[in-house]
Amino acid sequence: MKIPAICGVIDRRILVNYRVDADVLARLLPPPFRPKTIHGMGLAGICLIRLKNLRPRFSPSWLGVTSENAAHRAAVEWDDNGLTCQGVYIFRRDTSSRLNALAGGRIFPGIHYHAVFTVDEPADRLSIALTSDDGFTRIAVRGRQTEAWPNESVFDSLEEASAFFEAGSVGFSPTNSPARFKGVELECQKWHATPLHVEHVESSFFDDTRRFPKASIELDCALLMRGIEHEWHGVPDLCCAGRSNRSFAQPRRVIMDYQPTFIEPAHHE
Repeated sequence: MKIPAICGVIDRRILVNYRVDADVLARLLPPPFRPKTIHGMGLAGICLIRLKNLRPRFSPSWLGVTSENAAHRAAVEWDDNGLTCQGVYIFRRDTSSRLNALAGGRIFPGIHYHAVFTVDEPADRLSIALTSDDGFTRIAVRGRQTEAWPNESVFDSLEEASAFFEAGSVGFSPTNSPARFKGVELECQKWHATPLHVEHVESSFFDDTRRFPKASIELDCALLMRGIEHEWHGVPDLCCAGRSNRSFAQPRRVIMDYQPTFIEPAHHE
């Protein structure tokens, strides 16, 4: 089922990014995906995004809904008809919206799990925490806006980091079939990111040493975006049955994201 174009505003988006041993990350990714690397390191992270006025295109804004959403994801590449494509693989998505949780995997690509969010945003500081109803997802992020870029980042500059994540234009999520992935494309009117200094971060996914042994993962940097007009577009499923993928052309150069299945397979589509 092809989803209609959905538009709205990204009111606030935080990208908390980890540099990860590429071999460790590769073991967590299903075929046909492989880590997209920067200076030899894989990149994975948490996207915390508040969507406002989300509605079908051409519908009035007052019909739109607002929700807090979280995604555990990884920057990936895959080959399709001789082309190297790039985007993000979504391990799991969590949302404050009961509607999103109901529609995810049925109307909107990617299964969404309901979670309770606690958000505090005084002045130039941000604090976001969430716990999913099923207990699989626990996230806590606290930080403040800054102009300084961290010296320890794998990226040489904010500009290099921003370009890396801007190029991740399509996100694929698992389904109840290990050979099929649902995709969504996010087209934005602009791309502008500023640094965010992370004072504290917890993630039940990235803190799990069964997935990420000690010394294999480290906090790298964080980006903050605000006030982004955008549209969501469905893309053809990506299939790897028999290890041959259905044709999927490289999409428009857009911004992508939002969403995480923690090793736990999806039970419905």
